[in-house]
Amino acid sequence: MSMDISRRAVLRGIGALGIGAGGLAAFPSVAAAAPLTKVLVFSKTAGFRHDSIPAGIAAIRQLGGQNGFAVDATEDAGAFTTSNLAQYQVVIWLSTTGDVLNATQQTAFESYVNGGGGYVGVHAAADTEYDWAWYGGCCGAYFLSHPAQQQASVIVEDRTSDATAHLPATWSRFDEWYNYRANPRGSVSVLMRLDESTYSGGTMGDHPITWWHDVGSGRAWYTGLGHTIESYSDPLYTRMLLGGIRIAARATTTQPPTEVELARGRPVTVSSVESGTYAGANAVDGNTGTRWSSAFSDPQWISVDLGAVHHISRVRLSWEAAYGRAYRIETSSDNSTWGSVFTTTTGDGGTDDIAVSADARYVRVTGTQRGTQWGYSLWELSVLGT
Repeated sequence: MSMDISRRAVLRGIGALGIGAGGLAAFPSVAAAAPLTKVLVFSKTAGFRHDSIPAGIAAIRQLGGQNGFAVDATEDAGAFTTSNLAQYQVVIWLSTTGDVLNATQQTAFESYVNGGGGYVGVHAAADTEYDWAWYGGCCGAYFLSHPAQQQASVIVEDRTSDATAHLPATWSRFDEWYNYRANPRGSVSVLMRLDESTYSGGTMGDHPITWWHDVGSGRAWYTGLGHTIESYSDPLYTRMLLGGIRIAARATTTQPPTEVELARGRPVTVSSVESGTYAGANAVDGNTGTRWSSAFSDPQWISVDLGAVHHISRVRLSWEAAYGRAYRIETSSDNSTWGSVFTTTTGDGGTDDIAVSADARYVRVTGTQRGTQWGYSLWELSVLGT
């Protein structure tokens, strides 16, 4: 086989872009930490009213008392004036619903956040102000629907955040799980997502549930959790909420997790090899002059054991001249049950740098249609994540 082939960098992302505020980058620049001194809790409702609101206010007051910041609470939209908002570092929209501010009050809050103020949205904050496009971008997504309350698994994607560092990688909890009108991923930094396979009624596939992003000179943090009264006596939840308040106030250093190579030198298994010269281990040895090549038939696969469950953010395939026209990338935590995170039928060789989002120990590339008469041939299989 000839190895003289031009290399093309092909970026293939997973997931649609959702609404956002002004085309912001997924990971905004790191801000210096500052003391948190005073917040406002706003809980006006013009639609459904959550019976957990009093518990939420009490929990935030307790967090303030324990962590040195004052807490005011109101349902009076008249508090939204430029002069009044200036005393607060964060305004927490606690399960607000419907149209709660008039045009003058909206303008005051836009100026507050764009000028450096913080926004925290809790649960039904996404079920608020549907006719105010700026607010939708600030919150990150609008509510669409929800199934019955039930137990589900929350996957913590970023455990470097002040809001999530204390949480397990998979957090099982009971709540009311919102579906959103659009997926915000790509416009926000996702901290947690739902595993829709663990409950009934999820409609998004990739399902962010907690995130943050910069809005003008301000910062917004939102969580879809917090429907139940019991949430506000759960120390894991209230510590998450404290971290979200700190993030919105820029009272903590928040930055993206460091992406590292996970597959280098790890054990590999393959469906076949062209010959002993082209062993599967060649694809993870870090040497771009060695390769794995399969038998000249379909299907074929190569699998790497990462040694432990990691959050996987990218898979990079560096093809030799013999490439996969159709292939899928699958992940597994037990080397038994596999889920597909990427599929293509239009592969054209070169280097495929594919964005994914999965928590897994095993990564497998399964080719179902060769691009040439030869087998599948990879210089490198790279798995990147945290």
